Amino acid sequence: MAVTRTFSIIKPDATRRNLTGAVTKMLEEAGLRVVASKRIQMTREQAEGFYAVHKERPFFGELVDFMISGPVVVQVLEGEDAVKRNRDVMGATNPADADEGTIRKAFAESIEANSVHGSDSDENAKIEIEFFFNEDEIVG
Repeated sequence: MAVTRTFSIIKPDATRRNLTGAVTKMLEEAGLRVVASKRIQMTREQAEGFYAVHKERPFFGELVDFMISGPVVVQVLEGEDAVKRNRDVMGATNPADADEGTIRKAFAESIEANSVHGSDSDENAKIEIEFFFNEDEIVG
């Protein structure tokens, strides 16, 4: 299996509860390495741009409002089959459906405040990484 990269966001519900280290620990224990990380306050424009794929969905406004409600930690993760590995450790979007030992089972407050975002494909990982990071910020 090839070493690849994926993108991750530790969302405002998790940063508000000071869970950045605990989430990162679970990612690392799953075999992912953080090769770039920064804590940011996402602007409305950033959130709307990042989630533009959902613009026509009824939850778009609430999603944007949530993502700008507090700091987030954006990260580039590296590891074997990184997208799949990250999605496996994140767990199901709805924490009620998430497996034991996953981030969302352990930390999510609700389906909306589910603590983490992760890329769903290698193609989207590249797009999402480039949205928040310059190549010189990724050191691994």
